[in-house]
Amino acid sequence: MGKNEWEGFNEGIWTDKIDVRSFIQKNYSPYEGDESFLEEATAKTKDLWDKCEDLLILEQKKGVLDIDTEHFSGINNFGAGYIDRENESIVGLQTDAPLKRMVNFNGGL
Repeated sequence: MGKNEWEGFNEGIWTDKIDVRSFIQKNYSPYEGDESFLEEATAKTKDLWDKCEDLLILEQKKGVLDIDTEHFSGINNFGAGYIDRENESIVGLQTDAPLKRMVNFNGGL
């Protein structure tokens, strides 16, 4: 590993071994500005959030919408989940469907 990998960063223990604390301490600088750099949510994001809110309202009325009893909970135990696949840039659901609950049988495996 050459020096180019951390060009522009302050060197420290983290350049010789994995040390996240060292990296942060050597390279952290607080942001002291305001929120003016933020952009408004896009129409696509607002549409997705509207769908999420509709699902949350439905769940409040009906109770839990879905529970997976075939898999135990885990970061990679479910396929990709979408709210609206054609309009999503990031896949980030924890299960393969919106508001599907996962369970840990007997406290987990």
